[in-house]
Amino acid sequence: MRTMTETAKKKRGMPSSFTILLLLLAIVAVITVVVSGMSGGAVAAARPSDFFTAPVKGFADALPVCLFVMILGGFLGMMTETGALDNGIAVLVKKLKGNEIMLVPVLMLIFSLGGTTYGMCEETVPFYALLAATMMAAGFDPMVGAATVLLGAGCGCLGSTVNPFAVGAAVDALTGVGIEVNQTIIIGLGAVLWLVTTAISIAFVMNYAKKVKADKGSTILSMQELEAAEEAHGAAAAEVTKDVKLTGRQKAVLGIFAFTFVVMIVGFIPLADLSQPVADFFDAGAVYDADGNAISQGWSAIITGLPIGSWYFDEASTWFFLMAIVIGVVGGLSEKKIVDTFITGAADMMSVVLIIALARGISVLMAATGLDVYVLDAAANALAGLSGVIFAPMSFLVYFGLSFLIPSTSGMATVSMPIMGPLAAELGFAPEVMVMIFSAAIGVVNLFTPTSGAIMGGLALAKIEWTTWLKFALKLIVVLSVVCAVILTVACVMI
Repeated sequence: MRTMTETAKKKRGMPSSFTILLLLLAIVAVITVVVSGMSGGAVAAARPSDFFTAPVKGFADALPVCLFVMILGGFLGMMTETGALDNGIAVLVKKLKGNEIMLVPVLMLIFSLGGTTYGMCEETVPFYALLAATMMAAGFDPMVGAATVLLGAGCGCLGSTVNPFAVGAAVDALTGVGIEVNQTIIIGLGAVLWLVTTAISIAFVMNYAKKVKADKGSTILSMQELEAAEEAHGAAAAEVTKDVKLTGRQKAVLGIFAFTFVVMIVGFIPLADLSQPVADFFDAGAVYDADGNAISQGWSAIITGLPIGSWYFDEASTWFFLMAIVIGVVGGLSEKKIVDTFITGAADMMSVVLIIALARGISVLMAATGLDVYVLDAAANALAGLSGVIFAPMSFLVYFGLSFLIPSTSGMATVSMPIMGPLAAELGFAPEVMVMIFSAAIGVVNLFTPTSGAIMGGLALAKIEWTTWLKFALKLIVVLSVVCAVILTVACVMI
């Protein structure tokens, strides 16, 4: 591992996330021009106007996520202003004195559970800044915090079991073309992928965290990144050295803070499909008739317009906006201070918002020109006639490449499954395995692709450059890819 000074020297002159995304956008535009002449009209050459308007259209396409991130900034700003967040982190770390490393496996398992059950991805963005500060206070670096979130939730999505945005969308797409799917096989194979990759990732992050804890110079972050992180998250780390105590107001604020995140997570999970009693518990006040029609609305529908379990980003944004005001009032802030703090916190998120919009612009350009579907059709034709031992890893590689073009799991499932599912069935392979090949491949790619707004936005919050993340995670990504390919190949041959 390089020392901090060596890493800083190495990092000078590296392109920023904005530059990388603009370069990728330009490359995609050029590819559409080259391919358009040989695609028989399937791909339209990107015009200069397509290139220049892609970031703006990406902003429009990602508007719910961007608004969520801005409101989140106001919410976190309110927490910081009350002093509850910094003091709470300090108290937590003091209680874990000597066992801080246990934060990594516990939190990664929790995030992975969210990933495998409901596809926790964009929803993880709020946790990057929080865990970067927590891990710095615990004696690690921001990379440990970012890796805990990204790899935890990412491995869960990779091994999706009941994730509606991955396996749910894939099964629905297969059903639409007349292919019946055995959910038991999907859940079992998904669980194997989820648990194996999560265990490997936990060991990887803990090993790095121990090295940083023992020697701060072993961090992979550059001096610029460390300085940016110190400026953004250093206050919490500084509190650890003091004799910090929580006031009554701060304890109440922390309780509201935890409650806010729990409700947000539950709000995204389709509870009614999993357990109606649990759904009724969280959506207190709602009454339904025998046909499932609402007689009276629960608290969630009164506030957001939708019952708990049916939320998306508009509902989550509404919830965070409301709770930011509640935290300000409970924290004892004046009306003017609440308004100013919220505006300042939202403004601090603008760089993250622009990164998310630019990343989405690449996907918008590919979809508008037809490049994504063209590449998919060509890949499916190349796989025809292969044996199971070759078909599974080659399909994994195909989806690996396609995932750069379509980073959305539900979008990829909708576009690809009506093509890849029948191809697998025609060759005598289980369509359930194809579903998990898709889930695993796009899951691995979404651990590092710069076209993912969640990754780029989260890393920006943690003050980590994408190039640094890639350097940190590259070996692990290779290992996870090989492990997934082996598991899926065995499944393809045996099932």
